[in-house]
Amino acid sequence: MSQHSEIQQRAKFDQVRYANCWEDADILVEALQPAGRFCVSIGSAGDNSFSLLAEGATKVIAVELNPTQVACIELRKAAYSELSYDEFLILLGERDGERLPLFERCSSHLTLDSLAFWSSRMEEIETGFYRHGKFENYFKLFRSRIIPLIHSRKRVAALLLEKSLPERKAFYDKVWNSWRWRLLFNLFFSRTVMGRLGRDPSFFDYVEGSVADRILGRTKHALTELAPHDNPYLRWILNGCYGEALPHALREENFETIKANIDKFTIESRPLESLLTNGQEKFDAFNLSDIFEYMSEQNYRALLEQICSASNPGARLAYWNMLAPRSRPEDMAGKLQSQPKLSEQLHLQDKAFFYSRFIVEEVL
Repeated sequence: MSQHSEIQQRAKFDQVRYANCWEDADILVEALQPAGRFCVSIGSAGDNSFSLLAEGATKVIAVELNPTQVACIELRKAAYSELSYDEFLILLGERDGERLPLFERCSSHLTLDSLAFWSSRMEEIETGFYRHGKFENYFKLFRSRIIPLIHSRKRVAALLLEKSLPERKAFYDKVWNSWRWRLLFNLFFSRTVMGRLGRDPSFFDYVEGSVADRILGRTKHALTELAPHDNPYLRWILNGCYGEALPHALREENFETIKANIDKFTIESRPLESLLTNGQEKFDAFNLSDIFEYMSEQNYRALLEQICSASNPGARLAYWNMLAPRSRPEDMAGKLQSQPKLSEQLHLQDKAFFYSRFIVEEVL
């Protein structure tokens, strides 16, 4: 079985792509039920991997290929270990305060590679390192250059006020959904612009049809069916911070649990395929992010087979489809059971609204 990932051959790993996890950990933990489970989690910026720890996982392995993303995870782990809750939010950039002394306290917890990485980016530390990923810069451009051409700050603030479902729908139809909104949204979230400024162009290799149309439909769902005032991802996109609507791993009620169990959290800087082939451990839960989006159907199936072989019976898989459809092949029904009702229920609750599907499956 392969110990390499297809994405290694096509994507560049020379920058922080995601300084935050742009996937809703609330639906992830409901899907995986991590309490008492040995969890494998795609690393990204680390938040959702720490969420599994907060919910009682016996052990969490964060697997991450990109060394710049490993540096993000390591700094978060160091901050959970060393800082108080308020200091943790200051270092991230969510609250105001002096960040360099906090970084110095965390620095002894970092590997030499991660320490060298952050030491060359002290301006990013000073301004809050959760602001400085490629995807965050993409949203910053949307917030600072595109939204002002469509709506005033007063109107943005009105969107984020608490409203009933009928009030949200009326606001969207009568106030927000203008021709400028539709036009500029479709341009900014096109395959070309998103590939150049937000994600790696190779991430769209297996995507068919209009990217922007599908994201616009999901955005309408988030602005009407869900509550914008309580949506951390929408708040970050429109305001550049989470404010009172923090994602799961950053909530105060989860901080001490993560801190107390931080020794159960490890980082593996290698492909998931390599971790699965060691044959020494069996796993109970997998946060697979949207990694299958970047794989051919053949490689997706091969990785599913590896996961099943490396799992205990009853192991849960959770992953997102953004634009490329991926779910268990029918001829694997004897190894992996789909959970369509739970998947759809959680997808409708998904506050990270750009994804087209959320998939939950269970190893037999």
